[in-house]
Amino acid sequence: MRFFKVIDTLKANKIIRGEKTFTDRYSINRRNLYQLRQNPERNIFQMVWLSHLINDFGVSPEWLLTGVGEMFVPGHIHIPYKNKK
Repeated sequence: MRFFKVIDTLKANKIIRGEKTFTDRYSINRRNLYQLRQNPERNIFQMVWLSHLINDFGVSPEWLLTGVGEMFVPGHIHIPYKNKK
């Protein structure tokens, strides 16, 4: 699933610390994300999750939907997420 490939890439590049960072930032139930990763056939994926990747992390919508092109929009600056503590 390309969604998790992006999450893993963001973690590897230290743009986000982990899935918890992503789920906390967007008020996503972390258990849903975990269950979806374990069982992609489950019907719990929310399309709005894609919009977070596109709008806030510069992920290419075309790549997310079709796998064509680059994962990230050229020229987008990736700023690591800082916790607001």
